[in-house]
Amino acid sequence: MNYLHSNFQIGPEDTVVVTLSHQARVLLLDSTNYSHYRCGRSFRYRGGWSSRTPVRLTPPCRGNWHVVVDLEGRAGTVRAGIQVARCA
Repeated sequence: MNYLHSNFQIGPEDTVVVTLSHQARVLLLDSTNYSHYRCGRSFRYRGGWSSRTPVRLTPPCRGNWHVVVDLEGRAGTVRAGIQVARCA
């Protein structure tokens, strides 16, 4: 499975901003669901397939959050910039 991954210690006051070169699936997962994603099991997430950029996602609570960008098994490549906009 090929995907791009970043993780952050963030909370509901923060927004993850993902800039894509092409359409892709952008997921925000907690650590448990990221583990399920990696193992091919069912998982829960925020986000989904995006044809527009940038994608903005906000976690529901403070913790360690994982951002995954993938093509859902489709052929091709995607580049992504992943940043956190922190509320001051």
